[in-house]
Amino acid sequence: MEKQQILTSNAPAPGGAYSQALRVGDFVYTAGTGPWHPSTRQVVGESIEEQTTQTLENIQAILNEAGLGMEDVVKSTVHLADLNLFARFNEVYTRYFPDPKPVRTTVGSQLLGILVEIDVVAYARKD
Repeated sequence: MEKQQILTSNAPAPGGAYSQALRVGDFVYTAGTGPWHPSTRQVVGESIEEQTTQTLENIQAILNEAGLGMEDVVKSTVHLADLNLFARFNEVYTRYFPDPKPVRTTVGSQLLGILVEIDVVAYARKD
C-alpha cells in the first residue's frame, strides 16, 4: 500500500525523523502532536486548557491539509503529564469532536516540558 506524506506549515514541523502525518489507504495517521506554535516552536500556554487547545488546533491543521476534519477522527491516543488534569483536559477535548466521539486511549506519560501530546487516526473516506 502506498504511503502519502502530509505536511503543513500550519502545524509544527517534525523535530526528528518522522512525518507530521501519513495517508495510508483510507486512513490518515498523525504523529504525536503537542502544544507548540507552528512558526515559533514555542510551547503555547501554561495551563492544560491552553496546551490542549493548541495541540488540537495543530492536529486540526494537519487534518485540514489532508482534506479532513475533526469529524473524521476515529481514534485518538492522549498522553498527559499528570492524569489529575484529565477532567480539565476533557472539557477542551470534547469541544473539538462532534458525536459520535472517536475512541480514545489516555495514559500518563513523562513528557518533556509539555502537559499533553495527542495523535489521531482519521478515516479518509473516498467520495
